[in-house]
Amino acid sequence: MRAATYTVPAAPGDHEDGECAVYFFGPGQGGTVDANLTRWIGQFQGGEKTAKTGKRSILGLNVTTVDVSGSYTGMGGPMAQSQSAKPGYRLLGAIVEAPQGSVFFKFTGPAKTVAANQKKFDEMLNSVAP
Repeated sequence: MRAATYTVPAAPGDHEDGECAVYFFGPGQGGTVDANLTRWIGQFQGGEKTAKTGKRSILGLNVTTVDVSGSYTGMGGPMAQSQSAKPGYRLLGAIVEAPQGSVFFKFTGPAKTVAANQKKFDEMLNSVAP
């Protein structure tokens, strides 16, 4: 379930805003870390070539991150109408493995907009507490 959605204003030169969504499904729900990374990377044409993943700990919580860019095809959900790929997009994602269930952070948008707000995304992740 989507717990929060943040609209991130477009950076100069970008024509669309970015979006940061936070999801929480409950204990044992939402899929595995690897399944979500694979899905997010697969939302970019050639994403497996550009994706960078990492692991870290925030206040004792395991956090897995992904940074992928290219032509984004992952807009909408199962009820969304088919849309063409959006070139020049980027996704910053993080999965925080918490005792009550994983929390999923997905920030997508034009590459300049995501880059201009990457520090804020990291600050948001660093504010997570058990």
